[in-house]
Amino acid sequence: MKVIDLHREEKQIIEQAVLNNRQAQHQLYTKFSPKMLGVCRQYIKDIHHAEDVMITAFMKVFTNLKKFEHKGSFEGWMRKIMVNECIDFIRVKKNVFNHQEIENIILSENEDSFEIDAFSADDIQMLIDNLPDGYRMIFNLYAIEGYKHNEIAKMLRISEGTSKSQLSHARKMLQEQVNLLKRKQNGTK
Repeated sequence: MKVIDLHREEKQIIEQAVLNNRQAQHQLYTKFSPKMLGVCRQYIKDIHHAEDVMITAFMKVFTNLKKFEHKGSFEGWMRKIMVNECIDFIRVKKNVFNHQEIENIILSENEDSFEIDAFSADDIQMLIDNLPDGYRMIFNLYAIEGYKHNEIAKMLRISEGTSKSQLSHARKMLQEQVNLLKRKQNGTK
């Protein structure tokens, strides 16, 4: 029955945080900030910017806490806010998806899979961080967050074809980077 107690305790903390109880808000922040920073880091390379976005997103979480209906996971609800805040940050900071040339990228049918089991989490994060912003965002939304291309297209205000194309290009770049790392590890570079 420990799971029920933990769920009940989280619900009580959330209810207190809705009433602007600073201690309850601090408890939620302390509990979820490491995971939420990880979410932000998937989208934003610079740790300082990622922290800033996470803090801004937490402000939105606390401002909109009364809208959380306790249907589903609180962590999942927060995660969506974090992802949307990251997207907004990148859109404003880099103006990533306002260029016509992105719409003109040729779709690629060749979506090679790649194996990353041999690499550490730091290696994988480095590979993802090395992707151009647009590729990285699409890759994270699709491969890590589990969004479909039509959802990504609506979220980012791009065409579904652009989403597919960006993912294909991201996969190719990651495959090339994985092969390069493999060669370095095997001493064949």
